[in-house]
Amino acid sequence: MLGRLPACVIDVGTGYTKLGFAGNKEPQLTIPSAIAIKETAKVGDNNARRITKGVEDLDAYIGDEAFEATGYSVKYPVRHGLVEDWDLMEKFLQQCIFKYLRSEPEDHYFLLTEPPLNTPENREYTAEIMFESFNVPGLYIAVQAVLALAASWTAKNVEDRTLTGVVVDSGDGVTHVIPVAEGFVIGSCIKHIPIAGRDITYFIQSLLREREIGIPPEQSLETAKSIKEKYCYICPDISKEFAKYDSDPTKIKKYEGVNSITKQPFVVDVGYERFLGPEIFFHPEFSNPDFTTPLNEIVDDVIQNCPIDVRRPLYSNIVLSGGSTMFKDFGRRLQRDIKKIVDTRLKLSETLSGSHITPKPIDVRVISHHKQRCAVWYGGALLASDPEFYTVCHTKKAYQECGPGICRYNPVFHSMV
Repeated sequence: MLGRLPACVIDVGTGYTKLGFAGNKEPQLTIPSAIAIKETAKVGDNNARRITKGVEDLDAYIGDEAFEATGYSVKYPVRHGLVEDWDLMEKFLQQCIFKYLRSEPEDHYFLLTEPPLNTPENREYTAEIMFESFNVPGLYIAVQAVLALAASWTAKNVEDRTLTGVVVDSGDGVTHVIPVAEGFVIGSCIKHIPIAGRDITYFIQSLLREREIGIPPEQSLETAKSIKEKYCYICPDISKEFAKYDSDPTKIKKYEGVNSITKQPFVVDVGYERFLGPEIFFHPEFSNPDFTTPLNEIVDDVIQNCPIDVRRPLYSNIVLSGGSTMFKDFGRRLQRDIKKIVDTRLKLSETLSGSHITPKPIDVRVISHHKQRCAVWYGGALLASDPEFYTVCHTKKAYQECGPGICRYNPVFHSMV
C-alpha cells in the first residue's frame, strides 16, 4: 500500500477529456476529445474504413494536436456522452496514458467515468480495452453523477457529506438531470436536455450573423465561443435586462480579434448576446422550437418522479456540474425558479384542503462550487485517493477468472454513504 503509485483518473467527455492522478486538486491536462487519423477509405464510411496496422497504427494525434495535423481526418470517439467508435477510443486512451500522463498502465489502478444510462455492454468493452490492451492491475468505472456529488463537498454551504442529490450536468454536447439516492442513480427518472454549451455557441453565432458585423466567416464559431466564455451571464429578468442595455451603453462590451488570413484586427460590439446566449436554458424555444421545457421545470419533474421519501433531500441538494453551468448567477436563477414552482404547488395544496392543512416548507438549495468545471474529474480524484478504492476495484485476476462481465456493476463506497 505504501509503495503504490496513485491511481490514474480519466474523464472522457463529449467535448473535453480531463486527465490526472488521484489526490490532486486539478486535472494535469484538459484536452479536446478529438483524434486525427489517416484513412484509406472515405471519411465517414465506417464499413469501408480500414485503419492501417503496424507502425502506422501509432500514427494518430489527439487533443489540440488533432486540429493542427494536416492530411489527417479529425474524428470524435464520443457523441452525446456515449462512445461511438471503440477502435478510436482505444487509440485515444493509448495516447492519453502513454503520451500525456506518461504512465505505465501496469503500475497504476485506473478510475474511468461513464455517463448516466451507459449500457452494461459498454462497460464490458471498456474492461476489455483496459485489461487486455493496457494490462492494468485494477479498474473502477464510476458514474459521473456520483462523482459530481462527491466534488460538491468542497462547497462552503455543504455541511454534511451525502450522496443523495440531483446533479445538473451540462457540458459541451449534452445536459443531463440525474437523481442519486445514497450513491445509486435512479435511472428511471433521468432526463436528457438537448441544450448544452455547443448549442449556446451556435445561438450566439446566429445572433452575431443576423447583425451582419465584420466577423470573418471562417472565425465566426470561434468568435462566438470566445464571447460566450468571456462575457455571458444569466440575468434575473430578461425584459428588465433589455431595458438596462438600452439605457446604459457601458454594458456593451467590445471583443477584439485578428483575421487569421489577412491578419487585420476586427472589433465586435457584444450587447444582448451576453445574456441571451445562456438564457436558452430557461427559454429553450429561443434556439430550438421543438423543445420548450425550461431547465427549472425539468429538474422539478425529475424530483417529482422520484420516490416520495427522497424528494425533500433531493430538493435540498441540487448540484451543478460541467462547464456550461459556470455562467455567473446560473445557480441563483435556477434556485429561484425551482423555488417558485415548489411554493406554488404547496400553496395550491393548502388552498385545495380549505386551509385545514399547512404543508411544511420545502428547502430548495442549488449548490455551486469552485470545482464545478471539472467536478466529475475532481470527484473521481477524491474517490480514488480513498483507501477503500483499492478494495472495490475490479482486479486483473478477477477479470481473468470471470471475464469482462464483472465490470457490468460497480460497488458503491461504503465509507462515503
